[in-house]
Amino acid sequence: MHLGLGAFHRAHQAWYTAHAADADDWGIVAFTGRSRDLADRLTPQDGLFTLVERTADGDRVELIPSIVRVEAGDDVPAFVAAVADPKVAILTLTITEAGYRLAADGTPDLEDAAVASDVDLLRSALTGDAPGCATDAARPATALGRVLLALDARRRAGGGPIALVPCDNLPDNGGLLRRALADLAERTSPDLPAWLRASVSVVSTSIDRITPAIDAEAESHAVLEATGWLDAAPVVTEPFSDWVLEGDFPSGRPVWEFAGATFVDEITPWENRKLWMLNGAHTVLATFGQTRGHTVVSEAIDDPVCRVLVEGLWDDDARQLPGFDLADYRGALVERFRNPRIEHRLAQIAQDSTTKARLRIVPVALGERAAGREAPGCAAAIAAWMLGVRAGTAPTPEGIDPAVVAELDVSTRRALLATLDPRLAADAGFAERVAEAVTALDILNTSRSPTIHGATP
Repeated sequence: MHLGLGAFHRAHQAWYTAHAADADDWGIVAFTGRSRDLADRLTPQDGLFTLVERTADGDRVELIPSIVRVEAGDDVPAFVAAVADPKVAILTLTITEAGYRLAADGTPDLEDAAVASDVDLLRSALTGDAPGCATDAARPATALGRVLLALDARRRAGGGPIALVPCDNLPDNGGLLRRALADLAERTSPDLPAWLRASVSVVSTSIDRITPAIDAEAESHAVLEATGWLDAAPVVTEPFSDWVLEGDFPSGRPVWEFAGATFVDEITPWENRKLWMLNGAHTVLATFGQTRGHTVVSEAIDDPVCRVLVEGLWDDDARQLPGFDLADYRGALVERFRNPRIEHRLAQIAQDSTTKARLRIVPVALGERAAGREAPGCAAAIAAWMLGVRAGTAPTPEGIDPAVVAELDVSTRRALLATLDPRLAADAGFAERVAEAVTALDILNTSRSPTIHGATP
């Protein structure tokens, strides 16, 4: 099963399942986030869709058959029934970083009205005199609320153990999901916490495949021209793909390693490499590249100023990733970013950029400062984000008055830093490096000079 059906799931987990050695033994029941649009387009196609691998030189087209049923994410009873089905062995999730609705400490954000409402709803549904009936009527608003409700239905139905596999760009995504569900269960049910510990395995993952937003009508026409078949929901992606997993699958899994997946005992270095380097660079390019008139990643990475920002961030990242030889990885990232036929739009990537900067840039900055180093690449990356916030190419963080961002004075920079991490806001040396980078980038944006801090890519 999958929750959060979109282009990435189809380019990644659905593709790996279609290419598994035992692909004929597995099928995916996929639920959208909340919109019914993709369900309406894929259901008449029996879940079949076209995957277009787009290189700089041409396209490779493939029909992916691994999704066997598509449901709308707002159909909570169907989702609960599917998770409770003992034939379901795995639930993968792509609900975006913000979709977990976690507080800064990684627990469910009880200040979030939807989370607080779900806690009350679940407590009533799972502890009432007739929990089964109450569960049937419950409609949690959050993704994790729906997952917990469904897991309780599986417990009551004797559905057996299940693996949860989060596939979002969160560090320790498996640990975060495990702890968040445990916290919600402790607040809402006397019986569910012990069952979760005994019967639910949460697998940590590092996922990678650039899958841009597309003009579905134009791509459908291109697929029709190339293949002769009409597809209302094609997916365009790059040839590169990567999936690293750590954890157990108590009810079995597809042989994904046949398709190139890697299973490891310790995933943290792998997820950090991807999260800090690929996703961190994307955040810099998205928030700052738009201030320089760029609209897609391939344009921004060829801008010398953007390229220097990315290379500087990667230099800091490398010092926090001592177990990797990163030269080839850095080169491959640049090659992937420069593919002009993958129109990865900066405006799309810039969404939720405050959360993304917290996850992708802040940990490296803190690590470098703890090691006694200046973290110039991280400081410049955060300065680039601030300039994006000022320009409106990055969303203004919650709690910050948009009117004061225009000046980016000392107090505003400190407030913006505090939204990322209070420790950085309190670090006078780091704050000064950020201030210097803001000034330098501002000058470069005015002059369109191709250098920063005397460096060139």
